[in-house]
Amino acid sequence: MAPEPVTFLGRVKRDRESGVVAPVSEAARRMSSYRVDASNNFPLMEEMRDRAREVRLHTLANLDRYLAQFASQVEANGGYVHWAADGDEANAIITELAKANGVRSVVKSKSMVTEEIELNDALEQGGVSVVESDLGEFIVQLSNDKPSHIIAPVLHKTRYDIGELFADKLGAAYTTDPSELTEIARSHLRREFLTADMGISGCNMGIADSGTVVLVTDEGNGRLTTTAPRIHVTVMGMERIVPTFADASAVLEVLARAGTGQRLSVYTNLVSGPRRHGDPDGPDAFHVVILDNGRSRTLSGSEAEILACIRCGACLNICPVYREVGGHAYGFTYPGPIGAVVTPSLKGLDEWHELPYASTLCGACVEACPVRIDIPKMLLTLRSKAVDDGHLPGWLTFAVGRYASAATHPRQFRLLLKAGGVVGSMMAKDGWITKAPSHGANWTGARDLPQPAKTPFHARWKERNGS
Repeated sequence: MAPEPVTFLGRVKRDRESGVVAPVSEAARRMSSYRVDASNNFPLMEEMRDRAREVRLHTLANLDRYLAQFASQVEANGGYVHWAADGDEANAIITELAKANGVRSVVKSKSMVTEEIELNDALEQGGVSVVESDLGEFIVQLSNDKPSHIIAPVLHKTRYDIGELFADKLGAAYTTDPSELTEIARSHLRREFLTADMGISGCNMGIADSGTVVLVTDEGNGRLTTTAPRIHVTVMGMERIVPTFADASAVLEVLARAGTGQRLSVYTNLVSGPRRHGDPDGPDAFHVVILDNGRSRTLSGSEAEILACIRCGACLNICPVYREVGGHAYGFTYPGPIGAVVTPSLKGLDEWHELPYASTLCGACVEACPVRIDIPKMLLTLRSKAVDDGHLPGWLTFAVGRYASAATHPRQFRLLLKAGGVVGSMMAKDGWITKAPSHGANWTGARDLPQPAKTPFHARWKERNGS
């Protein structure tokens, strides 16, 4: 068996049953390298990043006007617009649409915002069958799991995991060949598109001056979801607006390059209403549900810039913390640096005050972000708010206070280092601490800590240099 990967966070523990380390770090690094290559091969990348940022910030500053224009154009195209203050209201709207139209089955394209409001659960409680059609989301649903990445939902699973899942849940012959696994899923999902009464999609962008919904996917499921069922419902976060097609084009230039290293995603779907006379396909009815769910509050606060995010996942792929802990550690729909800001901004700090601390503040996310969102600045703001609101636990406040005191008193600091070396050597085995006491157990449950040096650096320096 290969040795456990060692990172600055410690030695990753293997799964106790399979002996396999989750592949998140390797996959994230690979996706990040694709972004770098695509950016280097596009001479206008930096110019387009500036242009995309300008588009997103301008739209947010005039969001009320562009939302009204978008809604008016959707209705002019023959569609219907619904406004939802929160997730419960959005779920009620969609569930009622399904009930009123005799919908028994729904097929969904990938959508983070429907994950955010837990739409699947609401529909299933209303007696509606829901099938995720994106390959990654299909695997997540089949395994009763949650997505671990914005654009790669099953980044945390191996092909061996998926082979076992398909054999168990679909009765397929066990295989680990990616092409064969994809064909198994395709065969299963094809009939779902053809029999579903309603298709539900997310929305990468809504174009205000035409009422067009832009859907970016790398699979044909997005196009099938929006054309095969008789009803199409788009669920859109209220911030997902751009003014014109030209503005949408600027965002598309950086979206795929930042997310997957492609010049353009395989499918860029433009949906402008229901089927018209003479159209060979398309839904009979088209509905757009525009969701707030905390976005208005965020827009009026110090974290407003986070709403400029285009959901490419680049900040996750470059983040040293996300690479090691994976997406599930963030506890909500949006993981990584973006989630550390979005979640407490949308849902409040009371329950999510720990998330802004899930960062080294290294700034790599700003360098990777195609619209240059200053995530570290917002994380520091949220940390300050958490402290001001009294959210830090007593043990952490005490520990930070003791560290601050020691760090400003050299003699005390050196005594603590020496004591740490002695205690660490007593707890360690073969150079690693596998079980730490108290709150440290939360860390060593997933990672082994390296044994502290018995001789601190300052002592070694003194020995070497004689002063």
